[in-house]
Amino acid sequence: MHLNYSKQRVLLHWLSAAVILWALASGFYVAYGPVSDSVEHWVGSINVSLTTLFIPLFAWRFCLFACEFDAHEAKSSWAKALALLVHLMIYLTIAAVLVTGVLMMKKTISVFGLVHIPQPLQDPSLIEWATMGHIQSCAVLSLLVALHLCAVAWHEFSGRRVLQRMSFARPAGEMNR
Repeated sequence: MHLNYSKQRVLLHWLSAAVILWALASGFYVAYGPVSDSVEHWVGSINVSLTTLFIPLFAWRFCLFACEFDAHEAKSSWAKALALLVHLMIYLTIAAVLVTGVLMMKKTISVFGLVHIPQPLQDPSLIEWATMGHIQSCAVLSLLVALHLCAVAWHEFSGRRVLQRMSFARPAGEMNR
């Protein structure tokens, strides 16, 4: 039997999912849909602010992932090793999206107008390189998120209740952690 995840991990997972899904969906919508300049500016402003605030949460989540890594469990089956590899790919891709997202900024980074972070790069060719890396890493992240969602569905339909484990609800009789 699998243990439920801690409340901390559940909270970080769902906050991460909300930010990542919003940023990917709205970013692709603005990039490939017919939108007005005002909508593009609004979405860009929200995405920059949200993802900037997300960086420390992601770092915290990655530290939990790295600290709770159990090499013995990962070696116990090919399925667990594959799951670990895919999760590691997701984390590394998110890191690439966040780093390139910061580096591609062409002006001061404003976090909801409250905090201002200087533009990290000045060289237009480096900014363009970061922009291309950001676009590519967002595409890879989208594929990994789709793979992740398919794996969740497969586990659920196979009777392995991963959504229950990744929720705040606890089965009757189990003590809260």
